[in-house]
Amino acid sequence: MIRLVTFDLDNTLWETDNTIRRAESEMRAVFSRRVPDFSDRFDFHATQALREQVIADTPEIAHDVSRLRTEVLFRAARECGCSEDDARAYAEEAFDVFLDARHRISYLDGALDLLKTLKPRYILVSLTNGNADFLRLGLDRFFSFGFTAADVGAMKPHRAMFDAALEQAGIAASNAVHVGDQPIDDVQGAKDVGMHTIWFNPQGAKDPVGASAQVSRLREIPRAIARLED
Repeated sequence: MIRLVTFDLDNTLWETDNTIRRAESEMRAVFSRRVPDFSDRFDFHATQALREQVIADTPEIAHDVSRLRTEVLFRAARECGCSEDDARAYAEEAFDVFLDARHRISYLDGALDLLKTLKPRYILVSLTNGNADFLRLGLDRFFSFGFTAADVGAMKPHRAMFDAALEQAGIAASNAVHVGDQPIDDVQGAKDVGMHTIWFNPQGAKDPVGASAQVSRLREIPRAIARLED
C-alpha cells in the first residue's frame, strides 16, 4: 500500500528553464550596476568557467546551489576589483534578486489539482536538488515537509534525500513512490533505495532505467499510483 508520495519540483510541478533564465537575467542586471566591469568580463562562458573553478576549489559546496551561485558572484566581483566586503554584499544582494525571480513560477497544467487530489490519501513530500522553497510558494498546504540537496549534503540520485524522507515519514520504501522528470536523479535514485517510481515523461522519451510507471500528463499520476497499489 502506498502511503508516501515524494515529488521532485523543478520541471515536474512547474516549468523551470525559462524561469531560471529570467532570474539570471535579473540577477546579472542588478549585479552589473554594482560591478560595472562584470558584464564585459563575465559572459556566459566565462561565468561557467568560474563556476567550474569554484567547484574545483570548494567541492564541499557543489551540492548547495545557493552557496555555489553566491560564491561565483563573490569571486567575480573580487576579480573585477571590489573589496572583499563589497563583493560579499553585492553577491548576496544579486542572489536575493535571483531567488525572488526563480520563485515566480508557472505551474504545469494540473499540478495544483494533482496535489489537492493526493493530499487526503497520502503524505506528500518535496525533494529537490535546487533551491525552490515549497514554503515560500505556499505549498505547505500540500507538502508535510521537504528536503533539498543543501539540507542533506548530497544531490539526487544519491540516496541521502530519499532516506531522509522515508525516515522522517516513518514509512518503508516499499510503501512509497517518488515522482520526477529526471530518469537518473529521480527514477534511478528512488529505485536504488527500494521506492516505487513514476517518471513524468511528457516528451515520450525511451525509459533508460525502468520506472515503475510513466505518465505524460500530471493528471495521470493518481491512476498510476492506484495501479502500483493493485
